[in-house]
Amino acid sequence: MLSSSLTRWVSRNGYIKALVVQPSFSRQFSSTPAVNSSDFDKLGIIGLGLMGHGIAQTAATAAAKTGLHSSIIAYETDDTFLDRGRDRIQKSVDRLVSKERLSSADADALMNKITFTTDRDALNDTDLIVEAIIENMELKKSLYSELGEQCKPETIFASNTSSLSITQMAMASGRPQNFVGVHFFNPVQLMKLVEIVRTDHTDEAVFDKTLDWVEKIGKVGVRCRDTPGFIVNRLLVPNLVQAILLVERGDASTKDVDLSMQLGAGHPMGPLHLADYIGLDTCLFIMEGWVKDFPNERAFEVPEILRKKVEENELGRKTGKGFYHWNGEKRGDPVDR
Repeated sequence: MLSSSLTRWVSRNGYIKALVVQPSFSRQFSSTPAVNSSDFDKLGIIGLGLMGHGIAQTAATAAAKTGLHSSIIAYETDDTFLDRGRDRIQKSVDRLVSKERLSSADADALMNKITFTTDRDALNDTDLIVEAIIENMELKKSLYSELGEQCKPETIFASNTSSLSITQMAMASGRPQNFVGVHFFNPVQLMKLVEIVRTDHTDEAVFDKTLDWVEKIGKVGVRCRDTPGFIVNRLLVPNLVQAILLVERGDASTKDVDLSMQLGAGHPMGPLHLADYIGLDTCLFIMEGWVKDFPNERAFEVPEILRKKVEENELGRKTGKGFYHWNGEKRGDPVDR
């Protein structure tokens, strides 16, 4: 688990992926507006991995306390993934009980709000579906195309993607007016921020209702249009790249770049430390995608030293060496000392 100071900064697993170019579509779209009731009575969660299980737990906590949702349908593709997601939630809840932050009765009420299933038809009559599957655009578009045919016309779709195109997924769903992005941060149970992303097609009432839901489950929502990286990653990733370029040009050492941002800007850790923690391969993947898709954006640049380190499998924390030496989660000395 990240320190509290770092969790205010970034997802520990670097859920920041490259944007894909938006194609044109000829599909006929539904014009059915979203329901007008103030709350989403029945919530669906697709994917119970690192992010999805946290979203389900957070929503169930609010539902148990306030009656926000009559039920939460937690869907996974097979029993193995379903059981793993259920266990993650149960262990998280049990820790809260053991620390006396949650009573046993409240824990039971929370878990009873969630229906775990591998039957996707259980999502058909949900009011809001939050998708948290892997960051693969083609897989997401295929899913939304099927959900668009399957779910009731009023169902609102919300993707938890960290930077993939909300517009592409919205168009694939056949109901772009009922589609938003809801980018939670890891760990969901602790991180307060949620980026709520609208496209040119999003109905204003849908956007406002989703923002209201985010706040009712105890989060702080920020508004953003569908742009590469949204707010946090759009600011964060180019910042990391500029730090790498300083080292690449020999303008400053790894140690001095990170120390400068910690002591001069009040950051909890330096950008090169953070890049290592996220994974240099992830940083490269993001920036290469952005450079390809937005060649005229001057903020998007790929440092050669970043390519070289990835080619040599110096990926940072995960491989034991990047801009720093690493021993598991413990950072060592800079490589360029």
